[in-house]
Amino acid sequence: MDIAEVAKATGLPASTLRYYEEKGLIRSSGRNGLRRTYHPKVIEQLALISLGRNAGFSLDEIGEMFTAEGPDINRKLLLAKADELDRKIEELTTMSKGLRHAAACKVPNQLDCPKFLRILRIAGKNRSRHSNILKR
Repeated sequence: MDIAEVAKATGLPASTLRYYEEKGLIRSSGRNGLRRTYHPKVIEQLALISLGRNAGFSLDEIGEMFTAEGPDINRKLLLAKADELDRKIEELTTMSKGLRHAAACKVPNQLDCPKFLRILRIAGKNRSRHSNILKR
C-alpha cells in the first residue's frame, strides 16, 4: 500500500504517517517512485497507535510497546492507564452532575449553592494538579 492509500484507509494525513515513521512507530516497506509503501499490517499498527493516543498514552509509551517482532503490550501499564481513566471518568461525572444541578438550582446566585461551590473546589484542585504536572 502506498502512503496515499494508507492515509485514505486510516483518515490520517500523510504527514502524520511520516512523523510516526520518524518516531519509529511504523516502518515503510519501500518506495514506489517517490511514494513510501507500507505492508497492509500497518493499518493494524495505526489502529493500536490511535487506541493508545485516545486512551492517553504518549507516543513514547506507545513506541515502547512495538518491537521488531510485533506489539509487546505492557499489561501493567494498561491497568495503570485504565485506573487513571476510571478516576477521570468519576471526576468528570461528578462535575457534570454538579453543573446540571447548578443550572437547575433555584438559588439566585450559584456562588451561594453548596454543590456549585464543591465543583469550584474540584476545579481548583485540578488546576493546581495540572500546573504541577506541567512544571515537571
